Amino acid sequence: MRSMRMLMTVMLAVAAMFASISAAAAQTKLKVMVFPGLSNLPIFAAQHKDLFAKQGLAIELLNTPNSDVLRNGLAKGDHQIAHAAVDNAVAIVELAKADVVIVTGGDNGFNRIFVQPEINGYADLRGKAVVVDAPNTAYAFLLYKVLKDHGLNKGDYTVRPIGGTTARLEAMTKDKANAAAGVLNPPYSFRAAEAGLKDMGPAATAIGAYQAGGAFVMREWAKANSDTLVRYIKAYIEGSRWALDPANKDEVIALLAERLKLTPQIAAQSYAVAVNPAEGIAKDVRLDMAGFNNTLKLRAEIEGQWGGHAPPAEKYIDLSYYDRALSSIR
Repeated sequence: MRSMRMLMTVMLAVAAMFASISAAAAQTKLKVMVFPGLSNLPIFAAQHKDLFAKQGLAIELLNTPNSDVLRNGLAKGDHQIAHAAVDNAVAIVELAKADVVIVTGGDNGFNRIFVQPEINGYADLRGKAVVVDAPNTAYAFLLYKVLKDHGLNKGDYTVRPIGGTTARLEAMTKDKANAAAGVLNPPYSFRAAEAGLKDMGPAATAIGAYQAGGAFVMREWAKANSDTLVRYIKAYIEGSRWALDPANKDEVIALLAERLKLTPQIAAQSYAVAVNPAEGIAKDVRLDMAGFNNTLKLRAEIEGQWGGHAPPAEKYIDLSYYDRALSSIR
């Protein structure tokens, strides 16, 4: 009898092991590309709480060095989902002629403009270098708009495409020749302040509501993998809810410190930005339509695209997957 019980115990353990292996093998694998930073908190949270796994998904999270790698890789199928400033999706459609669609919102970018400490005002940037990620999209446009509103037009300063936020901060702290401005967001904005760079204030002040972060995919991939995309967005929404719940504050701060390699102080400062009701991560990572229309207007104004008149936002958006995901959450 004893040996029979032992045999049954072993058989149950083996069955459980094979069930676990089978479940892991059955998970749908997705490559998701992002810029490092606070905007990824809902993804970190969904990973931390196994929300993707509960949706049958295995996520490989990839950090991009710049917009070009993220945009080109998405168009080529190197990764299936991109999270970044949604103007990148517009750029893919308009410049690369690839059919990309925005499927969620996220945040307004939390962007602030930093300059070298000897810069006393925007007029001091005349003839100097400004550092950007890519010169023809997103946060570069925000910077150009602010400079334009302060009397500086293109040609009055030199544009240096440096790469993602990490690279821009490094460029400004290591090379005084980059004596100009950089658009930075948490936690890098806090590191910039610690390094002695001067904070000139929020970048989006020049245009008001601004849709920055969001998820976008190839339209055909979304159609062919609609159930997978809905499950991904569901976990993403649930991750944002958990991260923004005040009851989880200490755990979220610890998660930010771990995932972004932050001191407890900067992790706490970043958390405060993320949960700010007015400027933080959008509730349920909704897309701000007014903000996205401003994003399009900014591209039209700065690039002179579309004859200066932005096209309808619906050209770039399909929120049907988001709506299905949201409706499935109780």
